[in-house]
Amino acid sequence: MDWVHGDSIGLEIPAHIDALRAGGETFLTRAFRAAGALSDDNRVARITRLEEVSGGSTGRKAILSVEYERPAPDLHTALFVKFSRALDDEARDQTKVQMEREVSFALLSRSPAFPIRVPVCYFSDYHHESGTGVLITQRIAYDAEGVEPHYPKSLDYRMPDAPGHYRALIRALARLAGTHKAGRLPDIVETHFPFDAGKLVVSRRVPFSPEQIGRRVASYADFAAKHPQLLPANVRSGAFLARLATEAPRFQACARSADMLLKSRPEMIALCHWNAHVDNAWFWRNDDGQIECGLLDWANVSQMNLAMAIWGCLSGAEIEIWDEHLEELLTLFAQEFEICGGPRLDLEELRKHLVVYTAMMGLGWLLDIPHRLARIPGLGEARDRRHPLIESDERNRAQLVVLTAFLNLWERSDVAGVLADLDTCADGC
Repeated sequence: MDWVHGDSIGLEIPAHIDALRAGGETFLTRAFRAAGALSDDNRVARITRLEEVSGGSTGRKAILSVEYERPAPDLHTALFVKFSRALDDEARDQTKVQMEREVSFALLSRSPAFPIRVPVCYFSDYHHESGTGVLITQRIAYDAEGVEPHYPKSLDYRMPDAPGHYRALIRALARLAGTHKAGRLPDIVETHFPFDAGKLVVSRRVPFSPEQIGRRVASYADFAAKHPQLLPANVRSGAFLARLATEAPRFQACARSADMLLKSRPEMIALCHWNAHVDNAWFWRNDDGQIECGLLDWANVSQMNLAMAIWGCLSGAEIEIWDEHLEELLTLFAQEFEICGGPRLDLEELRKHLVVYTAMMGLGWLLDIPHRLARIPGLGEARDRRHPLIESDERNRAQLVVLTAFLNLWERSDVAGVLADLDTCADGC
């Protein structure tokens, strides 16, 4: 399969890089015009570079450089191409469905009222029946033209002014969510990005019983005893482990009430990014010296509980951000959300939703992490989590950071009070 008929714009779209190469300047001109990125009196005159690049876990990617017949300051010549398909890799190709909403979102981002920076969309379409899609956007020039270098996932201790970067991310999330709640985005948001309560934790698995959660907490306690150098003292203390052993099974028994709570406040459900880690953004400073950001990688974009978006951003941060800046960041989110037209948020309720969502995500998925990490050969030799065994492997270091964020928020929160609220919610949220 080389070409399919796109569902949104209606052109034949290439399924892979060789098809795009064959379509050449003629296809790109038609596509860019159809998407509104190129005027009818201009065309793509020449492709100067088209080569596949590795990266990510879905589809295939390529670098594309072009020249226009009539160059203009607002026309980017350095572009990025993302295909949904990986036709030579069956396992990777199974993820093709993740691109459908990303393609629709890219077209939405061309709306004049769109409130945040994302890579400029030049063409985007998807064929639902086959799962074939292509996305062509501006290519971000890191460490050039005022843009900061790219910051890898879960290496924030190498990033200057981490609080400033998280303020930028939180403002961007709040701007998008607030603009949506204000009704300032096209109506396609409701049809293409509906709220799906079944995806509150991104993807579902068969829920664990309270007894199973108790065993998984015991397994974490064993990991913490064997590898204390990898964890902060507060999430491996005897007092916390005893609390977790009591509270985690109780929380799991209240899972239905937790789910009901997160669905119960329509004003706290909006279109947003669910994984706004620093590696999915680019940063620059505005004229006042304040850090601003644009956001990348909109796979699985949808309406969601605001706590899901905040957790998706802060889960990759060092615990110093959580301990020293969480209240400031929640306040900033609420202020920016309201400035952009969203309703006024109750900060206490927003924080409670964050604790509930984090607990749901952590108990459902993150207690798998100690078992995976324990299988790393030579892990006992790691003096701390900056040891090469952890630091040099993105998956290992990211999983450890996210696990720590989950446990640290639990340790520093009144989970007993949340559980009492969930008991009330069970009687009718």
